[in-house]
Amino acid sequence: MAKDVTHFIDGALTPGSGQRSAPVFDPATGEQTGTVRLADVATVDAAVAAAKRVAVEWGDTPPLRRARILNRFLGIAEARADELAALITSEHGKVLSDAKGEIQRGLEVVEFATGIPELLKGEFTENVGSRVDSHSLRQPLGVVAGITPFNFPAMVPMWMFPVALACGNCFILKPSERDPSPALLVAAWLKEAGLPDGVFNVVNGDKEAVDALLHHPDVDAVSFVGSTPIARYVYETATKTGKRAQALGGAKNHMIIMPDADMDQAVDALMGAAYGSAGERCMAISVAVPVGEKTADVLIEKLAPKVRALKIGPGADPEAEMGPLVTEQHRGKVNDYVCSGVDDGADLVVDGRGISLQGYEGGFFVGGTLFDHVTPDMRIYKEEIFGPVLSVVRAPDYAEAARLVNEHEFGNGTAIFTRDGDAAREFAHQIKVGMVGVNVPIPVPMAFHSFGGWKASLFGDHHMHGPEGVRFYTRLKTITTRWPTGIRAGAEFVMPTLG
Repeated sequence: MAKDVTHFIDGALTPGSGQRSAPVFDPATGEQTGTVRLADVATVDAAVAAAKRVAVEWGDTPPLRRARILNRFLGIAEARADELAALITSEHGKVLSDAKGEIQRGLEVVEFATGIPELLKGEFTENVGSRVDSHSLRQPLGVVAGITPFNFPAMVPMWMFPVALACGNCFILKPSERDPSPALLVAAWLKEAGLPDGVFNVVNGDKEAVDALLHHPDVDAVSFVGSTPIARYVYETATKTGKRAQALGGAKNHMIIMPDADMDQAVDALMGAAYGSAGERCMAISVAVPVGEKTADVLIEKLAPKVRALKIGPGADPEAEMGPLVTEQHRGKVNDYVCSGVDDGADLVVDGRGISLQGYEGGFFVGGTLFDHVTPDMRIYKEEIFGPVLSVVRAPDYAEAARLVNEHEFGNGTAIFTRDGDAAREFAHQIKVGMVGVNVPIPVPMAFHSFGGWKASLFGDHHMHGPEGVRFYTRLKTITTRWPTGIRAGAEFVMPTLG
């Protein structure tokens, strides 16, 4: 029986008042497995009203109590991670091991958020002036929203809501309509952990729901992860309506391979970073930049057979290394990019188009694809493909390789593989990218650091989770205090110096 995916508002599942819906597919078979209700403005209004009703009470709840609820949620999620991973695989398509890894990285943010009593400690200075003290504290914003993409239906929401809830905010999640079910399972687990009704709500939907959140007067902040054009739209719209906003956009992540690099290590790193999750990661390496012709030739010689040998299959297959893409439309888009690369004159070393698996002929599969002799003027270099397509751009020296990275529109993540500490330090210091790896292909920061890029990869002043997340989801208040025995007689009409 096809499932009916609804919304979670005020502690309960509800169909909402919207009349529109969208299909949900199993990417491995291409079969429709359910329908997701798409929220209208009234449904979003109901979610915001539920959150606003309890916002003051939740914000006044001691941080330690909020942390204990998140700690109970952490225990539930750890014990039932297999259930959530299977749900992710069934709607997104990624292999189970990758789904479990996604959950683990998300739960690390929950672990970080359980330390909120320490993270919210303010500052205190005695005698900033004669018998005058000053202290600062951070207070919640109120009602905040998160708009998350299809590629990480558990992890990216967990970049947002654990910190937001721990800081005392109520949260409304608008997940991708392509794989909406994991968000509802997370909502159920939060309720089971003791989160009061209305504090966490889920509205499934498309642009109508997004616009309703962006324009709602009672939503105080919006977090977004997705493509750059939409990130720019979300950021500009939210800020115009007086909201705090952080919007993570697209990426085109380069990996520089120096002549002294361990080539076997570099090739293995590229395989996982370029083709893991079928390339549907904002931190995927999609451009390899070998320095020197000899380095490039060795790289292609070692890399091509491994790309051809990728084990592709349904995500539930324990032998599969790479699953399908999320939708038929997205598969068509990736195939169009491959055609574009061929038309522009790149050397198609491994062609992943046209793959068909016995028993899964309707699945949305694209095999590992490898281009050589890609140049910066080509579409496959300039644009984010979000698929299992790796472009090799040859650079004559390190300076040219670094220039490629620095001049690209995006600045999300990058890496260098080398044994030379001086080269690595120079790279880390001067490269214009938000997250940098040295012999680490996907430099995603741990939860107690913050995640975010530069340039067209991030709109807003704050990165996600870690200390930046706490700052984003709170307002700073500074209080200066003098008690009656310290008040001097008479009015003063000059700027107080407190000295």
